Amino acid sequence: MDARPVVVIVTPAWAEANNGNWQTARRWSRHLAGKHTVLLTDRWPDGRVQVISRGNFTATNADAQVMIALHARRSADSIQTWHRQRGAEGLAVVLTGTDLYKDLVSADANTRNVVHESLEVAQTLVVLQDHAPQDLPPAQRHKARVIFQSATARAAWPKSDPGQRTLRAVMVGHLRDEKDPATLQQAAALLTPQDGIRISHLGAALEPRFEEAARSTEAHSPHYRWLGSCTHEQARRRIQRADLLVHTSKMEGGAHVIMEAVRSGTPVLASRMAGNLGMLGADYAGFFDVGDAQALAQALRRFKTDASFRNTLMTQCAKRAPLFDPAHEADSLARLVQDLLPRR
Repeated sequence: MDARPVVVIVTPAWAEANNGNWQTARRWSRHLAGKHTVLLTDRWPDGRVQVISRGNFTATNADAQVMIALHARRSADSIQTWHRQRGAEGLAVVLTGTDLYKDLVSADANTRNVVHESLEVAQTLVVLQDHAPQDLPPAQRHKARVIFQSATARAAWPKSDPGQRTLRAVMVGHLRDEKDPATLQQAAALLTPQDGIRISHLGAALEPRFEEAARSTEAHSPHYRWLGSCTHEQARRRIQRADLLVHTSKMEGGAHVIMEAVRSGTPVLASRMAGNLGMLGADYAGFFDVGDAQALAQALRRFKTDASFRNTLMTQCAKRAPLFDPAHEADSLARLVQDLLPRR
């Protein structure tokens, strides 16, 4: 019998979703697999299961000692089943941006109650950036633990010189309300080709209206290109080769694309909202107000022409990069599991 602890990670998103929850679940399972057997599932105890193990031991649901559940609302059934059978011991709930900044304050009482119930029964609440603990209900903040997500480092590509070559800006994220693609498109409309700024926009349009808006922006602003859906690797290469990442979200728990940009030496212009503040630091110089296309357009022009502003953002991003190192994330996860394991 393999003596390694068995950890179940519940993720409501599976591989076909290709979103942040799935990327987190897969990465965490790899981090833990060296010293643990990991059951990756979309629903506990009776969902799809993938066993992540480097030994010959095949675990079952009954062997699980720790549950890490991604998403307080969407994994609520799994969370409550664990709690009914085992209590709070061994149960960590990972709060996404949707949990914190949408469902927890929803106008719908049932939605709020589901999230609050998940928070109440957990032994530990995991948040993904350092602004998030203060966004929890006061009675639950003592359970909070910050684990920054990670990305492998990539060599920074040479960046365009301010005021000279065309500035290559990129935004990465599916086109949906939370990501606020309209602010990027409105900013693009305020720019002219003579500004020397080229914007590439990657992500699938999740509703026809988002595709229509992207196509219209392309037609009227030739310096804006919507490239549609792409693989994770294609997105990373685009970020690595860009001069600048733009991130316009209205709501975010801890954006993967921000850490991927920082770990690639690509500075960021981001909306001033809780998730982005927690990723980049409250004193970061590259924020603009949520939905303020005029401010974004001005920041793009400033980044293109002002070497001091550009260098400030690059320096600030470089200082944050160690927070997103895979070794740092792996160590944080190992300590989380150790603290969750039964004491008896």
